Amino acid sequence: MTGIQHILALTNQILASFTLILAFSLLVFTITHNRHSSIGRAFSVLLACMSFTYAGDVALFQVTSLADAAPWLKFQWIGIAFIPAAYLHFSDALLRNTNAFSKVRRAAVMGGYALGAIFLYLAVFSNLLVLNGFYLPGITQFQAGPLFWLFTIYFFAAVIWGVVNTQMARDRCLTSATRRRMTYLTLAFAAPAFGVFPYMLVASQASLIPSTILLTVLLLVNIGIDVMIMLMGYSVSFFDAFAPDRVVRYKLVTYLLRGPLVATLVIVVITALPDRAVILGLPRQAILNTLVVAIIVLAQIAANTLKPIISQMVYHRERDEVELLRYIDARLLTTTDLQQALENILTTICELLRVRTGFVANVAARSGPRLETSVGSSEVIEVALNNFEATIFAQAENNHNGTLFVPFGKFWYVPLKTQDQETYLGLLGIEARSDTPDLNDYEARTVQILIEQAEFVLQDRRLQQNVFNALRGIVPEMERAQRLRSAVRYMGSPVDNLLIENSPVDEPDFPKMVHEALTHYWGGPKLTNSPLMELQVVQKAVAVYDGDTVKALRSVLERAIENVRPDGERRMTASEWMLYNILELKFIQGLRVRDIANRLARSEADLYRKQKIAVKAVARSLSAMERNDQSDTPESEAVD
Repeated sequence: MTGIQHILALTNQILASFTLILAFSLLVFTITHNRHSSIGRAFSVLLACMSFTYAGDVALFQVTSLADAAPWLKFQWIGIAFIPAAYLHFSDALLRNTNAFSKVRRAAVMGGYALGAIFLYLAVFSNLLVLNGFYLPGITQFQAGPLFWLFTIYFFAAVIWGVVNTQMARDRCLTSATRRRMTYLTLAFAAPAFGVFPYMLVASQASLIPSTILLTVLLLVNIGIDVMIMLMGYSVSFFDAFAPDRVVRYKLVTYLLRGPLVATLVIVVITALPDRAVILGLPRQAILNTLVVAIIVLAQIAANTLKPIISQMVYHRERDEVELLRYIDARLLTTTDLQQALENILTTICELLRVRTGFVANVAARSGPRLETSVGSSEVIEVALNNFEATIFAQAENNHNGTLFVPFGKFWYVPLKTQDQETYLGLLGIEARSDTPDLNDYEARTVQILIEQAEFVLQDRRLQQNVFNALRGIVPEMERAQRLRSAVRYMGSPVDNLLIENSPVDEPDFPKMVHEALTHYWGGPKLTNSPLMELQVVQKAVAVYDGDTVKALRSVLERAIENVRPDGERRMTASEWMLYNILELKFIQGLRVRDIANRLARSEADLYRKQKIAVKAVARSLSAMERNDQSDTPESEAVD
């Protein structure tokens, strides 16, 4: 092999590796993001065929004899044999998406896959389609057999039919956006065929074409294929994607940068590094490992560095809005963020005052103070919360005490208020180290600052909760708007499927959703982030509660529980009252399982079994409310 041929073979090896990585990466991306799209599934078949073909091609660069190459040459035919049928399948999916259906095309697609299986069998187990073969680094292939002409006719007939179908699909597009995407697909449609064509060319004309020309043709074809595959992947990613274009575009670009590009750089290093045992006095493997690690690490840094540039390219029209959304995302406090911030403040106060136990509670719950975070003995804190009386603060103000803490029982308490001191946000309790608060000046100043920080966190959380509630109220409308915006309109295509919204009551884990929401009935992420927010009966109740979706959901759950209540006077141990009593005592009153079991004269094990039945009863009640559209929520049911 001459020097030019060696360079061409090495370049083709790198390009073949990149094509394999690109095809497989786009296959994974399409399956992940477009698996529900018929076009995405058909495109995945095309990419799979190319992956088989180029996986064999990459392997052939490593073999040293025709005997070693034969299994990989047969392996390649998994992709080569089925790619004509995949073409028909993809073009038929495009036409079907424009509401152009044809039984003939569907039959041709099924027949194409059947023919593909036959040609694969002939290539692997006979010499009728391909035979013998020849070995040349970079160009190792079978030679044409007696029936190879038949496969050639079938191959080009299927590709030409696919091109015609794609053009028809483009002509049926009425809007500029869909026509533009179809134009991209039409221009790039031949990429997989070009990826297979050189192997057919080699198989039929190997003895007539010089090696240098063959390697050059392969080089040019591989470059064109890579460009066209990326163009096809870009176009297909938008079909049936309900996310905004900018989101799809950004995901695809960042995915290609972090995946295929990094993998290709690694392959380049592995391929280009001289094949010598020792390089610069070090073993080749040591240098290779170092370079691979360096590429992976530096590529991530480069990707983060390029992120602003990518954002500017993708979000050039709405860059300010996107930056605002990112700032809000970093600034908003989740429930976990709130607990961590309060826990840090509480821990600092306890360490400062040299006590072991303390807590912060939310006083907005109807059933009494609800614990937000704590340190120390949970039993002691539970007793303190159960015995707490809010009147101690009024008494302290009347006595003009002036101290920071108010002693009561075994704790010192301080109310946490809004900045205007008009509304209570929470309650801070610290284990009493003496009968009366005895803080020195330094402790008093420091504790005051920490209390102000806790008040700021709670007030900020309350304000942000209003934002969350407002967002939850408009999420269904936002999703519907995205669905209508993202769905591509074609001539005569049905739109009924866009008007159908999946309801949580149809999900198999609907009882689990109900149970999780009930466990956080008085507040918590399983209530505020519950999929039950999507119920129409909840959405219609939101107006009664001034946009507060949490209160709306709580009221709907309360109504569902009341629907389980039997008629007549309530009795704790009666079997007909068992389900309602469990729901009311466990979730509304928040009693412990042991206490409930004692009150209902049941074992704890039996209580857990009955609780599952009770939750399913609430789920059935909610399902009936949703289906019957019982949305008349009187204001008298509002839960404060």
